[in-house]
Amino acid sequence: MSLHTFALFMLASLSLNLIPGPDVIYIVSNMLKGSRKQAVKAACGLGCGYLVHTLAACIGLSAIIVSSAVAFSVIKWLGAAYLLWLGIKSLKAMYKGQSRLNFEHSSKAGNVFYQGVVVSVLNPKVALFFLSFLPQFISLDSAHISGQFLLLGTAFSALATIVNLSYAFAGSVVLHGAKAAKISRVMEGLSGVLLVGLAGKIVMSKS
Repeated sequence: MSLHTFALFMLASLSLNLIPGPDVIYIVSNMLKGSRKQAVKAACGLGCGYLVHTLAACIGLSAIIVSSAVAFSVIKWLGAAYLLWLGIKSLKAMYKGQSRLNFEHSSKAGNVFYQGVVVSVLNPKVALFFLSFLPQFISLDSAHISGQFLLLGTAFSALATIVNLSYAFAGSVVLHGAKAAKISRVMEGLSGVLLVGLAGKIVMSKS
């Protein structure tokens, strides 16, 4: 994997993680009803859940590559289609001025950290995203396929956790009222452009 590819991956990951979505709602909701400490626990729990998805993607997709390069290509193209759909969905939300933020969400009482792990691990959208996103940056010419998946997944999980922790410390200030809707709309647009661009790059690629 080239340094350019990894830098592109990190840029795409940062842009996607900055979007206020369900995970951010879970974190900020815990802060609003409890404390900053609870929000930090929620963010760390979600981060551990991302690592579970990383290991699952690493094991599953690496096995598919070994068994059939054609099957992996099919997964990669289906993943590109999914990313394109997500991009168009984000652009439509920005165009319509819609915000997905709804802080009426609340979690049940209990250990917030373990709840965060469960919320992340049992979220099929997270699993589908990992299966769609990670393969787009994998070099099949390398002998270390599993290592690439592990590196990218871990980097994504770490970056996502850092962003979530940032929301845990500043979420109630940044995501409030009309400002929340405006920020969400801008980030939806940025994410949409990025995802559509990534899908286009995949279509134009020979591999």
